[in-house]
Amino acid sequence: MSALYNFFIDNVQLPVAPASMSMKINNKNQTIMLMNEGEVNILKKPGLTDIDFEILLPNVPYPFAVYPNGFEPAAFYLDKLKKLKISQEAFPFIVNRMRPDGSLLFDTNNDMLFSLEEYEIEEDAENGFDLNVKISLKQWRPYGTNKIQINNNASKKKAIATVEKQRPTISKQTPKTYTVKQGDTLWAIAKKHLGDGSKYTQLAKINNISNPNIIKVGQVIKLG
Repeated sequence: MSALYNFFIDNVQLPVAPASMSMKINNKNQTIMLMNEGEVNILKKPGLTDIDFEILLPNVPYPFAVYPNGFEPAAFYLDKLKKLKISQEAFPFIVNRMRPDGSLLFDTNNDMLFSLEEYEIEEDAENGFDLNVKISLKQWRPYGTNKIQINNNASKKKAIATVEKQRPTISKQTPKTYTVKQGDTLWAIAKKHLGDGSKYTQLAKINNISNPNIIKVGQVIKLG
């Protein structure tokens, strides 16, 4: 009995999980030569992560494809990719592996955000009406600026510079309810608002949802 993979880009589930995915954690270490020690390796923090994969976007509702809110053609997902590219905003990219009974085996780190570096659309007569899209993502890290204040000290005739680090602050407040939007899944809602996708069963119980795989656009979900 095989496990099921689910791919989410900005909380939109892809209809067909890619057959493979390449994840490269870039190296930032530096190798230098010391006169008495020879070659040494200076260890530094890892670089940004690159992710590459290819997806199938069906234009017909195949039985193996997943559509949490009903069938959507390839144009729906292409429009989503276009908006992500134009918006120049980072977004979550989540991959999870689930047992056939719906229980979670693992998922990727939801704290990591990514940018859509590029995507390539391939049309091939052998694919019929369907499209293949090659996608390249790069990890995004929040960053801030430094603020320098100069205090003139007349008595000592010198200036003192103080560096204050300005970092982005994010205030998160968990709402009591959430209104389902196009492309949402109960798992993605639990991951985003409760911090754990496996709590989708908890949401299903609270909202009397008999089938967690079926939620409707406009449906109000109680979060706690």
